[in-house]
Formats: sequence, C-alpha cells, structure tokens
Amino acid sequence: QVQVVESGGGLVQAGGSLRLSCAVPGSSESVGVMGWYRQAAGKQRELVAIITNGGTTNYGDSVKGRFTISRDNAKNTVYLQMNSLKPEDTAVYYCNAITTWGNHWGQGTQVTVSS
Repeated sequence: QVQVVESGGGLVQAGGSLRLSCAVPGSSESVGVMGWYRQAAGKQRELVAIITNGGTTNYGDSVKGRFTISRDNAKNTVYLQMNSLKPEDTAVYYCNAITTWGNHWGQGTQVTVSS
C-alpha cells in the first residue's frame, strides 16, 4: 500500500507564511506527478499546485505569485511554500501523488489564516 505522509500546516495570521511537505516512501522511479489540492468548508476540492518529476509546474489561479511548489525526487518529497497568506486560503490541504500503482491521497492537513 502506498503511503502519502503530509506535514506542516497550522494557524497563521494574514500576510504570513507556511510550508507544507509531503513524502511518498519508496522507489523514486515509481512516482510521477505530485501536488496539492485544497478543500474549504462547503466548497469543492480545487487544485493548488502540481509538479512533474521533470519539474514542470501548474498553479491554481488564486495562488499564482504567492505559492511555490518544489520537489526532491531523490526523497519523493514535494514542498509547498505559501507566502502572503489570505483568510480565503483557509482549507484542508491534501497531498496527491500519482504512482505506478495509481492515484494516492494524503489524510489532509488544516491551514487556517486569521484576519
């Protein structure tokens, strides 16, 4: 069974920063696209950012210019640096990894931005 292990998140004031990390233990050859999605209360899950193992990135419109996704292929780990956080960034953030064995989700980590 593929594990997706998230860390980071928490409570921060508007304008602050947080960093999320997500690791997929195992062979780096089996992990493809990794990324982050979020779901706010009463809303659908939406794309935050994704990154391929070649380093190509894609961001949701609402986070462009504020969030940066990066990746360490040797560690099968993806990072999400979140700057200039806004109250509307409050959500549960889910890590996603596509591997040889399928599509895998983490358990989610709460990010709360106070105004």
